Amino acid sequence: MELLLFITGMIVAFVGTLAGSGGLIGMPVMLLLGIPVHTSIATAKFSNIISSSSSFVYLLKDRKVTYRECLPILPLALAGGILGAFLADKINPAVLEWLAFFFLLFALLLSLLKGIQPERKKGKYTLPFGKLFLISSYDGLFGPGQATLLMYTHLRHGLTYLKTVALTRFQTFVSCLGAFTMYWSNGHVEWMTALPFALGALIGAQLSVRLASKVSIKQAGILLNIITFILILQVGMRLFL
Repeated sequence: MELLLFITGMIVAFVGTLAGSGGLIGMPVMLLLGIPVHTSIATAKFSNIISSSSSFVYLLKDRKVTYRECLPILPLALAGGILGAFLADKINPAVLEWLAFFFLLFALLLSLLKGIQPERKKGKYTLPFGKLFLISSYDGLFGPGQATLLMYTHLRHGLTYLKTVALTRFQTFVSCLGAFTMYWSNGHVEWMTALPFALGALIGAQLSVRLASKVSIKQAGILLNIITFILILQVGMRLFL
């Protein structure tokens, strides 16, 4: 089982870094392996801490983003992750899957109707704090689809693809760190599951972040749409069949 978790973690991080929503690949695999849902979520949070921080540091060193651009995100991502994890034990997992389905459907429809070509706006980029906090709360609560929603949000507000990847990786790291602390304190962490999954995620993230510089904004849009459409089909089948 450890080898399967390692391979899954690598695929999840590779896809998740480039287009988001890797969690909707990893979560069903863990559930099919008989891992309890809260342990699966905790495992995903731990692997995201490792993979997102490593890819963020790479992009930071490559000067695709600065600390100053990231710092305003820190408190809302941390608060959102903690809040989401706190609520996780109080909400039926089936309800969370419905939320994921409609969030992803909305993101896909928005992209298809308006496209994700950056809208070049005059003046300084203003972070959409409300949207980012809600997405981080969802990340702590469940998670799959969170990175895709963040990427749509930043791209629609005019950021470049690489800066979008960097900010998404940073926010994912912070929200997952806050959420994982809650899951760990509530006894949902199983290290024999979390460690091989996280090791695969680390390798997958490093591979994908090196590929990201070769991806154009048009290619990113196509990739986001394809991944989102596949994920909507996957979640929809779980809900309706």
